[in-house]
Amino acid sequence: MLVLATCLVLTACASKKVETLGGQIQGDVYTGTDSVEYLADGVKDRVFFATNESILTTASRETLRAQAAWLRKNSSINVVLEGHADERGTREYNLALGERRANAAKDYLMTYGISSDRISVLSYGKERPVDSGSNPLAWSKNRRSVTVKAN
Repeated sequence: MLVLATCLVLTACASKKVETLGGQIQGDVYTGTDSVEYLADGVKDRVFFATNESILTTASRETLRAQAAWLRKNSSINVVLEGHADERGTREYNLALGERRANAAKDYLMTYGISSDRISVLSYGKERPVDSGSNPLAWSKNRRSVTVKAN
């Protein structure tokens, strides 16, 4: 009985949404909008990841589906997927993690009919934080893949 109660408490804590000034974190993934920009009218340009992960969240998949729909309508536009990480970890680890994140987004866009020829991947690792803070909210904003129009 004690084990069951402990599991229920831990599950409730794991799914808790924490609201902070300027943003929200669900688990350890940023879900707010204060650092989100737009690739196109109504189409968010970035998706967020959990710590040390390159697995797309449900919200990330929704954003990428909207990007894919927009890209199908704008077939002359190519994009660059920029992978980013938070400040923790070595430069090499974060460059590789950023690349895995950008490739996860690329693979998902490709499943919705976007040609790999139209998508480039670039990792910045921890070199270009969107939030320079050293706290869980800042870290969650920095764990991202950003879709930008290619030049």
